[in-house]
Amino acid sequence: MTRRRGLRTTCIGAVLFMAVACFSKQVPQAMLSSADQNRAQDKAGASKNENSGNQPGFQLRTPRYLLRPDDVLDLSFEFSPEFNQTVSVQPDGYVSLRGIGEMHVAGKTIPELNEALLIAYEKILHDPVIVATLKEFEKPYFIAGGQVSHPGKYELRGDTTVTEAVAMAGGFSQIARHSQVLLFRRVSDGWTETQILNVKKMLGEKNLREDLHIKPGDMIFVPQNRISKIERFLPTPRALLYFNPTQF
Repeated sequence: MTRRRGLRTTCIGAVLFMAVACFSKQVPQAMLSSADQNRAQDKAGASKNENSGNQPGFQLRTPRYLLRPDDVLDLSFEFSPEFNQTVSVQPDGYVSLRGIGEMHVAGKTIPELNEALLIAYEKILHDPVIVATLKEFEKPYFIAGGQVSHPGKYELRGDTTVTEAVAMAGGFSQIARHSQVLLFRRVSDGWTETQILNVKKMLGEKNLREDLHIKPGDMIFVPQNRISKIERFLPTPRALLYFNPTQF
């Protein structure tokens, strides 16, 4: 009896050991499979996010016009014509709206303005339909200064290069320094990009590949050449009048 009980206990222990061993092999595999799936999902999600992040946004490809001071807007209310109005953007970026008061609009696009108007007028009108139209705005321009024949502010129409802009300003003056024409471009409120162009070399070699295209708001400045700066200190020939004092 004792031997049979010992043998039975040994068999039961062996069966339990094998069952535990099999279970321990299956559990890590299941956990590993789940971990692998999670990693694969994370990688797929990261790849998707990276791909979507690399795609240019709509505003980067086709930027909309941003409202600025002195712009004039027509506001049309389809069901409430008594609220139709023409407003001008003040120097501080605000407009005065009938029935609403002051609203800051500088820096907004027309769609953003329409949305802001709807939110504001929903407080006093039932389901308003509002259409904002840009009536007057500042046209693109560039500034030509320094040693050009007619310095000033010029309207920028179409694609224009630096040499073409100088020609529009009447060309170089006699004391212009053609080899160091400066192009100033504001890239942000606190930063301005400056580039130097050797227009004399470009024109002399009849090669305009380095002739930069200007953008709205650019300023072209033509400095004075070195000779003209010291010209007043150089001796100049004078006409001498000789006479015979005995003639008087």
